[in-house]
Amino acid sequence: MKIHVLTVFPEMFAGSLATGILGRARARGLVEVALHHLRDHAHGAHLAVDDTPYGGGPGMVMTPAPLVAGIKHITAPAPTHTILLSARGAPLTQARVRTLAGMDRLLLVCGRYEGVDERVVRYTDEEVSIGDYVLSGGEPAALVLIDAVVRLLPGAVGNAISPVEESFSGGLLEYPQYSRPATFDGLEVPAVLRSGDHEAIARWRRQEALRATFERRPDLLRQAPLDDDDRRFLRALGWQDG
Repeated sequence: MKIHVLTVFPEMFAGSLATGILGRARARGLVEVALHHLRDHAHGAHLAVDDTPYGGGPGMVMTPAPLVAGIKHITAPAPTHTILLSARGAPLTQARVRTLAGMDRLLLVCGRYEGVDERVVRYTDEEVSIGDYVLSGGEPAALVLIDAVVRLLPGAVGNAISPVEESFSGGLLEYPQYSRPATFDGLEVPAVLRSGDHEAIARWRRQEALRATFERRPDLLRQAPLDDDDRRFLRALGWQDG
C-alpha cells in the first residue's frame, strides 16, 4: 500500500511514522508513506496557500489552486482514493478502516485554518472526520487514519488475532484485559481467566464486552451482531431490545 499526505506541515509526521507499528510496517515494506508539502504547489513570492474568506468572517481559508494542483500531481500516475480530513466529514469507523486497508493507494488531504475552499471537495472522493471536535488542522486526523489502516495490513501486527478482537472489530467494545501479577494493590484478576477453561473464558470475555458496550456505548448495540444468549445477558443488565 502507498499512502500520500498533502500538508502544510510535513514535519508533524516524522516521529509517529518512524516508531511502533507504523515504523515496523514501513521497514518491512508493507506500506510506503509519501509526504507532500502543499507549498510546493503554490505560486507567488510568499507561496501563500490561504486567503480571506468571501463574505467576511474570522480567520483564513485555504485557497483551491495549490490544493487542486497537489491532488492532480499526486493522483496522475495511478488511481488514488483521495480523502479530505474534515470536521464535517463522515465519522471514521472500523468498518470504513477495513475498506480503506484494502486499497492500493490513498491520498490524505490535510486542511488548515478556517477550512478549505469548497471547490476543492469535487477533486476528492470523500470527507472523513475522526470525531465530533475541532482540531487545528487535518494532520493529527491523518495520523490517526494512517495508524488505524496500517495496523490492519497483513503482517503489520505481530499477533494476527489482535486486530480481530479489539474494540469495534466485532461491533462491540473490547472486554477487559489483565496481566501479571495476579494480585495488585488488593485487586484480583478474575478467577475465570486463571482457570484454564477456554470455553468459560470465551463466554466471560463475550459477556464483559457486552457489559462494557451497554454501559459506555449502548448506541453500538443497535448494529452489533447479537445472538439469543447475548440478548438474554443484556436484558439482565437492563437493556431494552429495540
